[in-house]
Amino acid sequence: MNLTLYFKKFFNSSQSSGIILILCVLASLLIANSSAGEGFQSFLDNNVGTHLFHLEYPVSIWINDGLMAIFFLLVGLEIKREMVEGELSSFKNASLPIFAAVGGMLVPALIYTFFNFGTEYANGWGIPMATDIAFSLAIVSMLGKRIPNSIKIFLAALAIVDDLGAILVIAIFYTDQIHWIYLLLSAGVTLLLFLLNFFKVTKLIFYIIPGLFLWYFLHHSGIHATIAGVVLAFSIPTNVSNVTISPLEKLEHKLHLPVNFLIMPIFALTNTNIAFNSEMVQGVTSTLGLGIIGGLVAGKLLGINLFSFIAIKMKLSSLPQNSSWTQMIGVGLLAGIGFTMSIFIALLSFKDQIPIQDEAKFAILIASFLSAVLGFTVLRMSAKKDPNLIEN
Repeated sequence: MNLTLYFKKFFNSSQSSGIILILCVLASLLIANSSAGEGFQSFLDNNVGTHLFHLEYPVSIWINDGLMAIFFLLVGLEIKREMVEGELSSFKNASLPIFAAVGGMLVPALIYTFFNFGTEYANGWGIPMATDIAFSLAIVSMLGKRIPNSIKIFLAALAIVDDLGAILVIAIFYTDQIHWIYLLLSAGVTLLLFLLNFFKVTKLIFYIIPGLFLWYFLHHSGIHATIAGVVLAFSIPTNVSNVTISPLEKLEHKLHLPVNFLIMPIFALTNTNIAFNSEMVQGVTSTLGLGIIGGLVAGKLLGINLFSFIAIKMKLSSLPQNSSWTQMIGVGLLAGIGFTMSIFIALLSFKDQIPIQDEAKFAILIASFLSAVLGFTVLRMSAKKDPNLIEN
């Protein structure tokens, strides 16, 4: 095998993107706890852009709100394709991620509240509700063909619904002010995008340009701008034909490489630069730490599987194709990877309370690590026990 062919195989491998992401997490933690940590954080806090049209933001905002909107665009495209012609094309399959996501938000919030009701930490109930879609999908991608594609799609759909729920929680409970003019403009652009779809406009440029305006308006409305990526994805036309390539499939193909090997690694590198201190460690055994770890690790597992079980028993939903309940348990654990979304809610919950923010960050890091290891282990073991469930 020559070198060029090797690298082609590497970059086409789903596992390699997960490996790169984990290496970026480790690099970020090393940088944050070295002499370079302060300089790196200063770089992330540095404003970039122009005052014109109010487009000057810190580097971290451009990454989390800008680049991640492209990531959400790709995931949204994959979900829509599966809804039209794949695993989510039936109501029973499509409804399961919604029921699972609702359980995966309610139960962690209740567990956190159980530990922190009436304390100074009570406002952080939204922290364990969120699943970090980028990291959870990276971990499951490392399993390759050991698990069915339906499980990967279920996790992606679950994580999107979960993140949309988290965005709504932020907008309603953690946003200081909603700018209604920008929100109405966002609704107008959304209507335009779906009208383009209705009138069968197929050139992608006619969707991308309004999509940029949608991102701008949403960002200024006070709502997390990454939702623009999902809205744009669902407006782009597709078809059930295997003969012609749809605009959705064209864009999806173009985005895979930059998202997996550029955007996600940058995201990991810039969002896990957590500098450790002694206060963080002490906070793990506090009600704050117990609420976060219990909510993310146990709450996500219980909520997702309990609500999924109820929906399936009531014949409202069905298990993902060729999957097992063991794999659903693995997905429930992986959904406990809170990372950046949970950290973001923690910062909003405890504004200007740096020591509490640090304790929350460390608890989120521990919970996410435990969830990743346990989820990966369960899914890997399920593949060994049930070899007939694997899809080619």
